[in-house]
Amino acid sequence: MKHLLNLLAAVALLVWGTHLVRTGVLRVFGANLRKILVQSMRNRFTAALSGIGVTALVQSSTATSLMTSSFVGQGLVTLPAALAVMRGADVGTALISVLFSADLSWLSPMFIFVGVVLFITRSATVAGRVGRVLIGLGLMLLALQLVVEATEPLFSSPAVRALLASINSDVLLEITIGAVLAIVAYSSLAVVLLVAAMATSNVVPLDVALGLVLGANLGSGLLAVLTTAKSAVSVRQVTVGNLVFKALGVAIIAPFVGLWIRYVQPELPNQTHGVVLFHLAFNVVISVGFIGLTQWIAKLVTRMLPTPQASGTSRPHHLDPSALSTPSLAISNAAREALHQADIVETMLIGVLDVIRNNDTRLSQELRQLDDTVDELYSAIKYYMTRISREALGEEESRRWTDIISFTINMEQIGDIIERVIIDVEDKKIKPQRNFSEAGMAEIVELHGRLVANLRLSMSVFLNGNVRDAQKLLEEKARFRDLERAYATTHLDRLSDRTTLSIETSSLHIDLISDLKRINSHICSIAYPILESAGALAPSRLRESRLGKIEG
Repeated sequence: MKHLLNLLAAVALLVWGTHLVRTGVLRVFGANLRKILVQSMRNRFTAALSGIGVTALVQSSTATSLMTSSFVGQGLVTLPAALAVMRGADVGTALISVLFSADLSWLSPMFIFVGVVLFITRSATVAGRVGRVLIGLGLMLLALQLVVEATEPLFSSPAVRALLASINSDVLLEITIGAVLAIVAYSSLAVVLLVAAMATSNVVPLDVALGLVLGANLGSGLLAVLTTAKSAVSVRQVTVGNLVFKALGVAIIAPFVGLWIRYVQPELPNQTHGVVLFHLAFNVVISVGFIGLTQWIAKLVTRMLPTPQASGTSRPHHLDPSALSTPSLAISNAAREALHQADIVETMLIGVLDVIRNNDTRLSQELRQLDDTVDELYSAIKYYMTRISREALGEEESRRWTDIISFTINMEQIGDIIERVIIDVEDKKIKPQRNFSEAGMAEIVELHGRLVANLRLSMSVFLNGNVRDAQKLLEEKARFRDLERAYATTHLDRLSDRTTLSIETSSLHIDLISDLKRINSHICSIAYPILESAGALAPSRLRESRLGKIEG
């Protein structure tokens, strides 16, 4: 029992070390890896090379698959290019298994020591995250040693040997077991290294070990499919297409395992090399042989999983759960969804003028329903953002996290104000059948036009973080406030002249221009975080922005 626990602990340590390396690299290089992947997808060959490089860094073809799937879901890359990346990703993880199969035990204590020192002393910096990666690498190397030590006494018992002998010459069972192990361990790399260690200790015959390796490759594809099961169809198309490639590869290569054992293995120094080089050869042959089939497989998967037509605006378009393991990518998804929310607010803001002008009750009902959509998107974005690990974010990403939350809050509050404006217009203008004076309507049109322009400018500021545009937005806030005061005065002048239309709509007119000013304040407050982070916010403005956050 003790030996079994030791083996399980060693396997768990191997899986945990792989997890530390993968998440650590994504936290340090996540944004740059994303740019590399997107920029390299001009053709399938450069895409495959980028897949090799990125997977070699994150040590997980599954992680690369999830990142690439998210890009397809956002419309950044095409499905054939994403499948080409995955052909390279499989080669990348195989190369890492070859590297770790070498005797690197002397590096384990050094990696762990240096990593712990960096992580403890500089945990909030890039050096601390690099330390996390070093800890993971050291634990992986240590775990491989422990696996070898734990398997020797455990698998020397007659009962265990009889159990392992029962799977001999049953390729389907070996592939199934390997696939299940890869899914449970959340890493085909960890399973391949474990199988190599077991083969070296003569725990399993070489033919069984190679069957388990084929299963581990298939399992990594299944794992990605399961991970993205609840994602958008465009995201699932990548993982399903990759699984099709892996299944074809396993079906083609499985009958030739005996040829590898007969002709290639005698030329290799030991069983470990036989396992990891077979893993590498499998992925190289499949990737090179299938790279030309990416277009065909993409068409097949598109027919299997057709992309549904958009049925409305309420569903979140970009909040891909599979991207949460890559914080920089998840932040980008949330920003895109926030802009989607702002687009709906813009639709409401444009429509409210038609309601005021034309007494359009049907349109007013539609706009009020859109406010429910804005609220739903706000809740979805907020929940998605809370699922992003704040510890995994760098300083710039943490600031962006705060900006997105602030932006969505402002959009939600603007939607609420527009809904109240519509209700007031229905109660005080449409039902009593009243109209604004010509001058009063012209003032409302002027303020409304400025609001729409400022909203579009604020969306640009949120997206690009341009300091000059942010300063222009604050200037518009002061200009709008002056106009609101001037129009309130001219309205009082019309009341003094006893203009009938002005008297009938006086309360609504004053409330309306006041509400438009409040909307503009929410729009312009988006500029504060940008200017504050750039050090371009005057002290009075800084106090104003902080007071606004407290009140919000």
